[in-house]
Amino acid sequence: MQSTEGRPPPSGAAVDSVGSMFVLALEVDLHVNDSQSLKAKRQVVKSLVDTARHRFGVSAAEVGGQDLWQRATLGFAVVAPSQQQASEVIDGVDRFIWSHAGVDVVSTDRRWLE
Repeated sequence: MQSTEGRPPPSGAAVDSVGSMFVLALEVDLHVNDSQSLKAKRQVVKSLVDTARHRFGVSAAEVGGQDLWQRATLGFAVVAPSQQQASEVIDGVDRFIWSHAGVDVVSTDRRWLE
């Protein structure tokens, strides 16, 4: 993976004979409020991941902090035919995570993948 710090990929990136393909990933580090056990944290994480998958059509998974009962790192990715569409989808996921009352966002990182 090569990070471009949230900037669009270079022109001509990921072009094949069919057309363009743009892949944008979002990593979100969370503090899960009021979690007193791994089971409680996993319920919150499962809800976030499942809702993001269904509402935004992204790939999503817990990618870090699996053994910590108040921290989680979630990863989201979208493949789209345009930079704008990929950005709009990830913007929606980002807003959704920030609006969830049960978590505090510690950090986020966006990366265009080639």
